[in-house]
Amino acid sequence: MTMDKNAKIYVAGHRGLVGSALVRCLNEKGYRNLVFRTHAELELRDQCAVQQFFAVERPDHVILAAAKVGGIHANNTYPAEFIHDNLVIQSNVIHSAWQNGVTRLLFLGSSCIYPKQAPQPMTEDCLLTGPLEPTNRPYALAKIAGIEMCWAYNRQYGTRYMAAMPTNLYGPNDNYDLNNSHVLPALLRKTHEAKQRGDKEVVVWGTGKPRREFLYSEDMANACIHLMERSEDGLEGLFNEEQPPLVNIGCGEDLTIRELAEMVAKIVGFTGKLVFDTSKPDGTMRKVMDVSRINALGWQRRTSLSDGIARSYQDMLKKL
Repeated sequence: MTMDKNAKIYVAGHRGLVGSALVRCLNEKGYRNLVFRTHAELELRDQCAVQQFFAVERPDHVILAAAKVGGIHANNTYPAEFIHDNLVIQSNVIHSAWQNGVTRLLFLGSSCIYPKQAPQPMTEDCLLTGPLEPTNRPYALAKIAGIEMCWAYNRQYGTRYMAAMPTNLYGPNDNYDLNNSHVLPALLRKTHEAKQRGDKEVVVWGTGKPRREFLYSEDMANACIHLMERSEDGLEGLFNEEQPPLVNIGCGEDLTIRELAEMVAKIVGFTGKLVFDTSKPDGTMRKVMDVSRINALGWQRRTSLSDGIARSYQDMLKKL
């Protein structure tokens, strides 16, 4: 089973960082029968609206990229919204997909599903083996529920729903808001504005010691479509009774936040000093994906971090 070029594919969350990259990748690969709805056109938290949409459109495949996302500040400020909105969105979409005969669905999660003290690099079987990072626990629990839901529907109904867990993503159409964005786009915005003002320093949250992995969104999209296009035989036992249908998507390489801030400063052209505010939380000290499963399925990262940040900087400049 592979995706036909004329198959109707619903991309939920097509305007975001992840969704827009998926749409570009699908278009580049020749898929033209794509279905989208903006938030104003379809409220994914509304069960009746979602059911009606699926009953009318009857998509062949679904990629679920819609979610409430944000960095440490947003997760700490809106924990109830992060767990409620994500649980409702994914439950509505996954259940309606099954009700309307969608056999192949890809659910997008996050590397924060893995335990705070998970062995590094993190393999897929680390799931549910220890406590989560407290700063994003509500969001992580919602995403874990989505993975479990995909697996449960596969076992009970014979669907072939998969869960892809990307590492930290960045790229075109990112959120550059200083209060609600992730670390890399926030650093780009903060460093650019410091350069524009002629500031002598940029303050970075935390000690700068935590290590993080970053993947360009275009590479992530390519990996997702790669999974959707493979036949069941080509997915090498992903659908079974023993393990959830979970695949890490990343590059398998990490760097410190200090090294990241230095790279951003160089690309932006900021020559001032980086100051680390140790009163702010660091989060997990190291998070890097084991990507042996996706690599074994024939996919590799294409874009280097420095090239990706340079492209993202140009994208941000267009939006400011």
